[in-house]
Amino acid sequence: MGEGRFLRQILGGGKLPSLLFWGPPGSGKTSLASLLARATSSHFVFFSAVLSGVKEIRQIVEQAQALRDTEQRPTILFVDEIHRFNKGQQDAFLPHVESGLLTLIGATTENPSFAINPPLLSRCQVLLLQPLEPEHIKMVLRRALHDARGLGELGLVIEDEALAYLAEAADGDCRRALNFIENAASLALDAGKTQASGTVPGLIDLACAKEAVQERTLRYDSDGEEHYNLISALHKSLRDSDPDGAVYWLGRMLLAGEDPLYIARRMIRFASEDIGNADPQALQISLNCREAFHLLGSPEGELALYQAAVYLATAPKSNAVYALTYKVRADIKRTGSLPVPLHLRNAPTKLMKNLGYGKGYQYAHDERDALVSQEHLPEQLAGTIYYEPSNRGYEALVRERLHKWRQILKQRAAQHDNTKNTP
Repeated sequence: MGEGRFLRQILGGGKLPSLLFWGPPGSGKTSLASLLARATSSHFVFFSAVLSGVKEIRQIVEQAQALRDTEQRPTILFVDEIHRFNKGQQDAFLPHVESGLLTLIGATTENPSFAINPPLLSRCQVLLLQPLEPEHIKMVLRRALHDARGLGELGLVIEDEALAYLAEAADGDCRRALNFIENAASLALDAGKTQASGTVPGLIDLACAKEAVQERTLRYDSDGEEHYNLISALHKSLRDSDPDGAVYWLGRMLLAGEDPLYIARRMIRFASEDIGNADPQALQISLNCREAFHLLGSPEGELALYQAAVYLATAPKSNAVYALTYKVRADIKRTGSLPVPLHLRNAPTKLMKNLGYGKGYQYAHDERDALVSQEHLPEQLAGTIYYEPSNRGYEALVRERLHKWRQILKQRAAQHDNTKNTP
């Protein structure tokens, strides 16, 4: 709302577009919508996507039409938790938003890209609201304590340490902070707290603040934006070989209530995708981690998750196996069902042998170094290399080994050609 900001500019233009407020709980979405309605002298209608439906939308539309016809007064429809509406319900807003009868302000904690229908999303300006900083929450709590509309008539006093604790414990959620201060006020008044200087009937000290909060909770949604943000942070910390970042994001997810077995499954995937044969043991460690948690449960089994996370973060990295899957799939889709070369086919019957099945196949164990020079891909893909090992960890040995084998086979082929060409 500051000078030069988007909202200030559109308010100065006199026309408020439809908006989507995307932010965590308690970040001020409802309050901001109410302020915008007041600033534009609009009729403000609060609408809960949880409690209301299409029937109520029709009633609001009729009321908005009457206000426009009689008073030339615009209507702002604020839809709380708009992401809870299905496609049909969201579509009910479209004609009235397009006609300008309603200015829609939707509030959502979910990513609008996934939660809001594209036609409605295209007609709204998305504004991202960040969690409030502790200093901002302190300002709100002070006002709540001193304003007559809040707790001002109670004569409460709060210590700086207690105020800071409540602001931090709110975790960016102003609504949660106000609940904390109400709990603390009730506890302080009941307890009759005292200071050295005398009796203070309503002192909120640090102990009182901690009692009011009980146990801090973390922002999390098991199937929403924060869920994917945190698992992404964990995966990228592991990939970037940062054990400290990995265990922090792991701890965040566990304390917020994420399913530990989901995390274990993601680490199993990571072991193949980002480590692969640079450290083949990583996959086994991840599988053992899941099994350990399955046997022990929480909280004992969580130690196995932390152990696995540290191992994966500090293991050498390679995506060679992950990368080759795309190459293989692309070639299969492009070439279709290419026939298996005859020399690689099984020939359990006389007829199949007569048809050339298995003819010319070289048995590796009969050859020096168990190496044979024969093509194992269909003719159209002959010579294609899919697996290109990195030079990290165990895969460096694999890389060296493959190079050595190819050199041996190349030398044999040259010797064979020389022998064949010698009179």
